[in-house]
Amino acid sequence: MKKNADKSREETLDPEDWEAMRALGHRMVDDTMDYIRTIRDRPVWQHAPPEVKARFEGPPPAGPECPDEVYREYIRSILPYQVGNSHPRFWGWVAGCGTVMGTYAEMLAASTDAVSGSFAYMSNNYVEMQVVDWCRTLLGFPLGTSGLITSGCSSSTLIGLAVARNTMAGYDLRAEGMHVSGKQMTLYCSDEAHSSVQKAVELLGFGNNALRRVPVNDSLQIDIPALREMIAADRARGCHPVCIIGAAGTTNTGAIDDLNALADICAEERCWFHVDGAFGAWAAIAPEYRHLVSGMERADSLAFDLHKWMYLAYPIACVLVRDAAHHRNAFSLTPTYLAHGEGDRGLTGVDVPWLSDYGFELSRGFLALKAWMTIKEQGTEKYGRLIQQNIDQAHYLENLVQEAPQLELALPVSLNIVNFRYMRPGLAEARLDDINKQIETELQEQGIAVPSIVSIHGRKYLHVAVTNHRSRREDFELLVREVIRIGNKLV
Repeated sequence: MKKNADKSREETLDPEDWEAMRALGHRMVDDTMDYIRTIRDRPVWQHAPPEVKARFEGPPPAGPECPDEVYREYIRSILPYQVGNSHPRFWGWVAGCGTVMGTYAEMLAASTDAVSGSFAYMSNNYVEMQVVDWCRTLLGFPLGTSGLITSGCSSSTLIGLAVARNTMAGYDLRAEGMHVSGKQMTLYCSDEAHSSVQKAVELLGFGNNALRRVPVNDSLQIDIPALREMIAADRARGCHPVCIIGAAGTTNTGAIDDLNALADICAEERCWFHVDGAFGAWAAIAPEYRHLVSGMERADSLAFDLHKWMYLAYPIACVLVRDAAHHRNAFSLTPTYLAHGEGDRGLTGVDVPWLSDYGFELSRGFLALKAWMTIKEQGTEKYGRLIQQNIDQAHYLENLVQEAPQLELALPVSLNIVNFRYMRPGLAEARLDDINKQIETELQEQGIAVPSIVSIHGRKYLHVAVTNHRSRREDFELLVREVIRIGNKLV
């Protein structure tokens, strides 16, 4: 290699024309604000046509393209064909809708290529620790509870159940592995539990057969007597019950298990108590509805999202673990090239743990910034009012359905999810299922609204999950009118 290489041949990915790139950035911010401000004026979603799909085929460009043209292609071919969850009439599945301040926070975090989790003395980690502590306080967990920001409730559930497994195994599972366990470890959840629970159980080596799915009662809550019987039967056959998983809001119906009863059983049976509070955990800050999740604060671990009912942009979630030592023992690993804890600048000997010691990821972005900035901008009291507003809107829709002879509720609304269907006396159930599936499709394809479809007691219902701060009562009135209009045309 030449000692005096030609410096003029060195390259960078920074702009050649900083002012032109600055102007493009200003245009992007203006367009973004216009998009969000006028979102109600456009369809909820639209499918990308074949000619748009074709633009995403072919090899990568060998040479550079003009930044303005790259952005124009985004405007033409990507922006119009989003899922639509930021729209006020997107209620399918359970999805959040984003905030303006959160949008700015994402830009700020990206501008420094921000890292969170390692390098413990950096400000990003303090921000994340404060957001976790805010969550702990808002959700009623005690001082000293550990936690971590994650990408979603799937990751949070995996972390929570990993801590449960390692803590309850009764031996050094990290060193010995699952194969030395003398008894099959078993876990318990309701038939209505989210699929992420099964995935976590499989990934952690328990095996799907170790996950006992407990029947539900008429309110679709875990059946407590059935749970007790299953645990007793497992102990009798030599199994080792280690964890009970409660739901603070199931995805299908918003049903909330009797969390206090589950906590009592966990205490009696010496089981870990994990709660899946993906969205429903946040009912804890709604002034009139916090009683619905009573007992959640007794969990050993709690998984929940902030990109659902805290309205933040994807992805961001959190896991809380009551015992910080158990949490760290499940994940802490310090190879020589990541040695930390020696301290410097007056902190010598102080071991400040890296946040990466509390999860499976070392490489972690600065997800906490959008939560920190948005919560500071809006305040927790307003968040509580918005969550209560969504629950009130769900009950408003419930009343609209009950008043319409063409519509039928699946079951009373318990939280923020409404399941209902179009009805016509004399039609076979299979035909009604087809009609309601067609109604869902027409609502979506016409860009009117986005509900989804769920099966309850073997029948198909339109599923409306209200986790959108932009929704208004007139949106639900429109939904009811359109369901009836489309249904009448199909019969």
